[in-house]
Amino acid sequence: MTAWGGEQVEQAVAECVAALRPGTGRDWAAVRAGRLEWDCLKVAEHIAGDLIGYAGQLAGRVADRYAPYDIGLDDGTDAEGALAVIATTGALLAAAVRTASRDARGFHPFPFRSADREGFAAMGIVEVLVHTHDIAEGLGLPFTPPGPLVEDVLARIFPHVRPGEAPWPTLLWATGRGELPGREPLTRWHWYNNPALPAERITLHGVTPAAARDLAAGGDGGFDWVADGPYEGTRDAAGMVVKAYEAGVLRPEWGMFVEVRHDDGLAVGGIGFHGAPEDGRVEIGYDLAPSARGQGYATEALRTLSGRALAHDDVQVVIAVIDDDNKPSQGVVTRAGFTRATTDEERTAREQRGMSGAQQLYVRRGQAGVRAAPPAPYR
Repeated sequence: MTAWGGEQVEQAVAECVAALRPGTGRDWAAVRAGRLEWDCLKVAEHIAGDLIGYAGQLAGRVADRYAPYDIGLDDGTDAEGALAVIATTGALLAAAVRTASRDARGFHPFPFRSADREGFAAMGIVEVLVHTHDIAEGLGLPFTPPGPLVEDVLARIFPHVRPGEAPWPTLLWATGRGELPGREPLTRWHWYNNPALPAERITLHGVTPAAARDLAAGGDGGFDWVADGPYEGTRDAAGMVVKAYEAGVLRPEWGMFVEVRHDDGLAVGGIGFHGAPEDGRVEIGYDLAPSARGQGYATEALRTLSGRALAHDDVQVVIAVIDDDNKPSQGVVTRAGFTRATTDEERTAREQRGMSGAQQLYVRRGQAGVRAAPPAPYR
């Protein structure tokens, strides 16, 4: 999977400029931008502000807040000048994305207080596309961006939105700008940047549907892997993420993560949940490339992710199902704070959850009335 983001930002900006240039003979400050309260010139200024803001957050790796600066158009700037500023700030974001490392992250408030290079690129593209739609609507100009570009964005920062028959109407619906058959119109909307959970020697990077699709198809998901990775369990789990996304039931926080070592930046395995919590329980699974086993990475990842799960009010128990003969995995869960379930719990798991008689159930429980400590913010 080639690095994604820089080229796509440039493509979105080029589509914006091409679509709006026929309307530059008009006074944009006198035309309302579609259903927004702003005029078209103000929306163009907003696009440029988002692009330069995202570039700064990523390039500066601002960790805990927005960098305290803004951009504004000079007095008297006309529509042609506004497009020039959008093109310039778009080029800066594209450059920031291209030069950022895989693990570079900057502050963004929703929902996990950081975003990586693909996240900032995708957010910038969304701002460009939907606000180009707003300006074009106000000016009476046609605008339909390329389907593959929109599909890429949806699969990166809208993992909670079930794909529709066509990507562009789906993105317009997801941003409160259109209707889709069988779906209620949205008055409030949001995107999801993938989470990153730091541990002692590794970081757990949330896997987007776009990355999961690539992993399931035999690719690398955008990660640099150890020579014998990713292992088959990671690819199987990625396929489960894709199915959940396509069904519209994926909850990003309860999806899949890739474990990346700090010392060399290589991915060593995958870990994640089998779905969102039900009745206070959530199931977890994990996998490591053979060369990374026996070094404590799985224990570290399992302890981190299960602890994070138990920090949620709707989770009291994290469960793991392990084959009877898989002694190394039984050792991993034990070191991560899990204990063998009771006989009654295992019987229930076999009767109601389809657990095999050749498997064991392990549980990590939250303390009654006490939430686990929340995860540390990304640094």
